[in-house]
Parts: sequence; C-alpha cells; structure tokens
Amino acid sequence: MINRLAVTVIWVKDQNEALHFYTEKLGFEIRADVTKGDYRWISVGAKNQPDFEIGLSALKPSMALTEDEVQVLTKLVESGKLGHCVWKTDDCQKAYEAMTAKGVEFMQPPQARPYGTIEAIFKDTSGNIMVLSQDKR
Repeated sequence: MINRLAVTVIWVKDQNEALHFYTEKLGFEIRADVTKGDYRWISVGAKNQPDFEIGLSALKPSMALTEDEVQVLTKLVESGKLGHCVWKTDDCQKAYEAMTAKGVEFMQPPQARPYGTIEAIFKDTSGNIMVLSQDKR
C-alpha cells in the first residue's frame, strides 16, 4: 500500500528562474537537476524535509503537453489558479520579514485566520500562489 507522498509537481514558466527563486529566496535545496535532450527534471525541497521533493516542471510543448495545453496552463498558473501550496513555519512574521528582505513579493502580510493559523500569501515567479502558515499557539 501507499506509504507517503514523495514528489509533487509545480508548473513553472522558466525553470532557471524558478530554481533561483526556490533556492535563493525560499532557502530550499536542489534534490535533482538532470537534463536529457530537451527534457530537464529539477526538484527542490525544504532542508528539514529530506523525503519530499517539489518538481519544477517546465511549461513548454513536449511529449506530455501540446502548444495549446501549454497556453491554457500558462494562463492558469499566471493567474494563481494552479500550484497552491501551504508551507508551515514556526514564526510567520519572522519568516515573512526574512523572505521580504530577500525580495519575495507578498500579496498579503501575516494575518490571523479563524481556523487557527496565522498566514501570509505570496506568489512564485510563475504565479503559483503560496501560503506561509503558522499554527496558533
């Protein structure tokens, strides 16, 4: 049976730009960066979560995507309709300040939520919406 989720994929418009964002701005580490022909597999992950990877999958025509599909997916990603992730932190305000200093642009600063968290919202360089979340103590 299934033991755990090991890899998930986020669509990105530019893999090099996304790799820089996830490593330099969010502090993730590179798990894989392999190129074979026109295909490039890049994955990153949080340093304290070694058994989970995020694939930064290119939005470009390939065996998996037609040009029309790339256009549709790109519009959805840019508008924040795909790739919604929630990242846990122990101190949302402190993480928000550190990430802002590194150039991460937030759509919303940390705010208390009625369901028991403090959350700030930002987008990656492709438009994927990310939530920085702290459980209330």
